[in-house]
Amino acid sequence: MVAAAPGTYSDDNGGRSMEFWPEFLATSGGREFVAGGVGGMAGVLAGHPLDTLRIRLQQPPPPPAGGLAHAPRRRDTTAQPSAARLLRGILRAEGPSALYRGMAAPLASVAFQNAMVFQVYAILSRSLDPESSATSEPPSYASVALAGVGTGALQTLILSPVELVKIRLQLEAAGHKHGRHRRGPVEMARDILRREGLRGVYRGLAVTALRDAPAHGVYFWTYERARERLHPGCRRQGADGDGDEGLGTMLVSGGLAGVASWVCCYPLDVVKSRLQAQGAGSVPRYRGVVDCFRRSVREEGLPVLWRGLGTAVARAFVVNGAIFSAYELALRFLASGSGPRLVMEEN
Repeated sequence: MVAAAPGTYSDDNGGRSMEFWPEFLATSGGREFVAGGVGGMAGVLAGHPLDTLRIRLQQPPPPPAGGLAHAPRRRDTTAQPSAARLLRGILRAEGPSALYRGMAAPLASVAFQNAMVFQVYAILSRSLDPESSATSEPPSYASVALAGVGTGALQTLILSPVELVKIRLQLEAAGHKHGRHRRGPVEMARDILRREGLRGVYRGLAVTALRDAPAHGVYFWTYERARERLHPGCRRQGADGDGDEGLGTMLVSGGLAGVASWVCCYPLDVVKSRLQAQGAGSVPRYRGVVDCFRRSVREEGLPVLWRGLGTAVARAFVVNGAIFSAYELALRFLASGSGPRLVMEEN
């Protein structure tokens, strides 16, 4: 094989193919894909400790010693610790690393997942509003919301197994003490597949889709509305990645989008977490989405559907502020063309 210059490929006949990354990043789809991956990774790093608290707060209290798992329990609001007390307990008993248990699963996949989310959203929003594409205008808010719903429904095929592994790892950390073997995400995924099959890997898929489809519609609609209110005209200026809104606008708009989407879907998230926490090794407490709703409310009261909301809202603001800020900055950087040229010059 003939040697080629850095960044190019050569075949046996000495012919050089076109460089992939510069060509890929020259398209709007390529830039949206890469920027979405950067944003997703930033969100996971920023919000995983609060996500661990949310998952543990959502779980039902353990059954009384010697009692049956299905025996009715009296409502006891003191049985569930507050977020602050739970955090202190985790740090004291398990150490700070417990807050990051299960992060490898979403971090390993979130770059691809978020990249697909932002790219699919951009494609759908433009296709639902072709007149805006022809006139270089931003998509209408109705198109934004509908594109968000479609994006949320499609991304559950990737997100549901990842969240299942993450939840199992987060709850396993709560049950294991120091010195015991703790599994990683790959080992956990293999164990779920071996014991529960493919159906177990996709446990909670339906409720995840019910949660994410409307939530993503609210998510993208709120972000576009908020950034336009905070910086009028930025949507039109930023259609090609060259908007001039500041970092504060990105952080606040992204944070508000995350909060709005979580508030509208939080009861379904509680149900999803409880269903996915059930393994095949024991008799499942809940038979499905409706049964989980009924039993949870009957045994623990209506507030159970909002347990952990404060932690989730705080996490949503931090995480989605980071996601949209990283996405917009990466998109602007890639659109300027300075990133790929710098890399090629250094090479």
